[in-house]
Amino acid sequence: MSLKFGTSGLRGLSVDLEGPATALYAAAFARHLLQSGLARPGDEVLVGRDFRASSPAISAIAIAALRKAGLAPRDCGTLPTPALALLGLKRHAAALMVTGSHIPADRNGIKFYRPDGEIDKADEAAITAAAASIRAEGMPIAAQETAEDLGAAATDLYETRNRALLPEGSLSTLRVGVYQHSTVARDLFVSVLTHYGADVVALGRSETFIPVDTEAVSAETVALLQGWALEHGLDAVVSADGDGDRPLVTDETGTPIRGDLVGLIAARFLGAEALATPVTSNSGIEAAVTARVLRTRVGSPFVIAAMNEAVAAGEKAVVGFEANGGTLTATPFSVNGHTLAPLPTRDSLMPILAVLSLAAGGKAPLSQITRGFALPAAASDRLEDFPVETSAELMAELRSGPGPLAAFLAPIGVPAKTSDIDGLRVTLEDASVIHFRPSGNAPEMRCYVEAADEAAAARLLEAGLSRIRAWAVSR
Repeated sequence: MSLKFGTSGLRGLSVDLEGPATALYAAAFARHLLQSGLARPGDEVLVGRDFRASSPAISAIAIAALRKAGLAPRDCGTLPTPALALLGLKRHAAALMVTGSHIPADRNGIKFYRPDGEIDKADEAAITAAAASIRAEGMPIAAQETAEDLGAAATDLYETRNRALLPEGSLSTLRVGVYQHSTVARDLFVSVLTHYGADVVALGRSETFIPVDTEAVSAETVALLQGWALEHGLDAVVSADGDGDRPLVTDETGTPIRGDLVGLIAARFLGAEALATPVTSNSGIEAAVTARVLRTRVGSPFVIAAMNEAVAAGEKAVVGFEANGGTLTATPFSVNGHTLAPLPTRDSLMPILAVLSLAAGGKAPLSQITRGFALPAAASDRLEDFPVETSAELMAELRSGPGPLAAFLAPIGVPAKTSDIDGLRVTLEDASVIHFRPSGNAPEMRCYVEAADEAAAARLLEAGLSRIRAWAVSR
């Protein structure tokens, strides 16, 4: 079976999830909720999904297993993950989202939510243990079924939340493209941006699932975005990944703005006093904010844990964001005369609106505004179809001592210091940074770099990816 927990939720091949594996983990989730006192028999569980071809069948299997386990599933249909999570918080209901986010279409996954928000690593361990027990018991699995649809209620709640963030008509000076592809947030984005007065151009809608990674935007996608920006005279293009919890924002040239900068803008927009973000986010963030910065491993459970620690320490305005730009809130915020309730799961729309409000309120294009943050130039990319076992061997070699690491990096630079919080982050003698990290969600090897300027960052990134390729071939 291909299934395992990654940086956010359970992931695996669709052919595995379209069968007993989903029923097993849905039943294990139900058992964990009931045994831990997070739910009682008959309590509702919200179930949502993205537009992947496999998601309806997986959702139906999960619904049947949850009902058989003694809970009351409520089918929310296709909707953004943050909308599902928001409705769960309002109804104090657990939730399950069927989505593979940005990973290839032959894969899928399940994200789990307690009544008080996204599960943590301790919950993952408990669900895994419950799945092992159920498997050993040979628990029979119920047939697929459907359940009451609450999707419209969830979407309306999420849209209402985002329609209160900015003053009325505040984006009326902007012409914004929405790259709709197959994200479940596509119609919601058009509706909210139109509400704020933006001239919206819908682009690239697809009925076939397209995996869009907003952290490592493909060259083909960048070419599309840049072509649309020029053709339609756009001030920005916005989009999201498959389940709508990772933002994609470009400047007026169609060039994507890095997700960690999008998250930083969102934190400033909210007036954060403390923010949590992974080690893969730009190292210049600490100098760019007055807020206390907490660095974490990669993955929303780690960001949430750090935010909770900040709240427990008495912080009053706590935000988290990942390098992909997905932004989380752990405390209420006063925004535009309204109270923005906490939403401790990744959100794409709020950070997008924060960036667009800068563009609408400024007297310069987004490319100039973003340069004003003066962060180190950064870039990232991934090698797809890179076996997990190969990634593990490479990381073991790089961690085995200064000699192997220096030999691996010899064509690139001389290591000065390393950090092993998540993957291996190496600062070179010229102060540039190269960070190697296997993906937690798919068979991919990721590389993140920082350098003095964009050209140097691009060269360093290509050099890092080339070293990985060469190492794999030489094994």
